Amino acid sequence: MIRVILTDIEGTTSSISFVHDVLFPYADEHLPAFICEQQTRPDVSEQLDLVADDSGIDRKDIEALIETLQSWIREDRKAIPLKTLQGMVWQQGYQQGELKGHIYEDAALYLQHWHDRGLRLYVYSSGSVKAQKLIFGFSESGDLTPFFSGYFDTRVGGKKEPKAYRNIVEELGVEAETILFLSDVEAELKAAEIAGMKTAWLVREAELPETGRFVARDFAEVDSLLKRR
Repeated sequence: MIRVILTDIEGTTSSISFVHDVLFPYADEHLPAFICEQQTRPDVSEQLDLVADDSGIDRKDIEALIETLQSWIREDRKAIPLKTLQGMVWQQGYQQGELKGHIYEDAALYLQHWHDRGLRLYVYSSGSVKAQKLIFGFSESGDLTPFFSGYFDTRVGGKKEPKAYRNIVEELGVEAETILFLSDVEAELKAAEIAGMKTAWLVREAELPETGRFVARDFAEVDSLLKRR
């Protein structure tokens, strides 16, 4: 029986276009001023230290560090200091009302239904935990964070690595087969399956693939799977 829902964000609960066409450009535009103004903040300074270590750039060269971060944004690089700094910039945008998190209507509806039915809900995304909480906390459907029991980012491992899912299983303290992982990326599903999890492949717009695994157009179809298990 499924007791835990572990969900991806981009392409699963939220549109890919929102992330790439709204969030990334917003961070790209506002990151330079944010870093220049906040570089002495301990949490910001710590991330800039990591960017310097990773890139080999002189820590004192703030302009070069900013340029590196912007190039990482364009590459969609899964670097923890980038994701952390993006989350800080997005927090500012959400709090000022300049951003609203996109959540599919069916996702918002069934996240509440599943929570109310006693399922434990978690997020696993390449975006930082801060960014995850922001997209759900300031969503177009209101604050959805009360429905979630916890959040995971790439600190537990890469999303295409079985070890990451094993780490999540260990942290949750449940049997792997009681977890249903939702994602739009097949390689992530394969990694989760190797770790023993059940999976559902969200294919919201593209042509449905020929596959032996469960495929759903939306969360209503995922719910039909839950009712059978």
